[in-house]
Amino acid sequence: MKRLLKWALGLVLVLAALVLLGLIFKDSILRIIAERRIRSQTGMEARIGKLSSGFFSPVVTIQDLKLFNTAEFGRTLFLDIPELHVEFDAAALARHELHVTVLRFNLKEIDLVRNAAGQTNVFSILNKVQTRGSGNGGVPKILKDFPFTGIDVLNLTLGKARYVDLKEAANNREFNLNIQDQVFRNVKSGADVSGILLLLWLRSRGGLPLSPVPQPQG
Repeated sequence: MKRLLKWALGLVLVLAALVLLGLIFKDSILRIIAERRIRSQTGMEARIGKLSSGFFSPVVTIQDLKLFNTAEFGRTLFLDIPELHVEFDAAALARHELHVTVLRFNLKEIDLVRNAAGQTNVFSILNKVQTRGSGNGGVPKILKDFPFTGIDVLNLTLGKARYVDLKEAANNREFNLNIQDQVFRNVKSGADVSGILLLLWLRSRGGLPLSPVPQPQG
């Protein structure tokens, strides 16, 4: 469970960095460019239905984003994200700080795949991003240059998570999270994000009521 939360937090940071990277180079933001950038950072095929960026305000919206696993993980679906909408604090960006005023994240499906060699796709992706990004303006450098200072409003919709074991199909599992438009405010740290993910996981398993939603302390 702790590893799942760590992977999920890592994915959120990687996606935020990719969005920020696209915002910085917004003069060249086109759907095909974004797909190639994601492929170069993760090694995964990406398909984006629509990408829009504000020219007078730091806002990025990605719709119908699908990421597909590499060959070693079966080239199956990895992420299905109907919407990723991010509104940045322009003044904070000018100070080289990553402060998000609104983050709306709709995850329809995530597939965690374990291949025949015992490797997991999420762990493999994060390693590739760190290796390819270090020292050449990639995602880790962007995160270092723009330290995270918080999210004012975080809106999460989470559909389902699947675990696929390519070696032992009997281990395959599917979890319906059924989280709709859960809003959190004043998310200040990675620890807050981890706590939110844990809370939503417990709720999806029926261990906690769906409301009210406690907010991170800020």
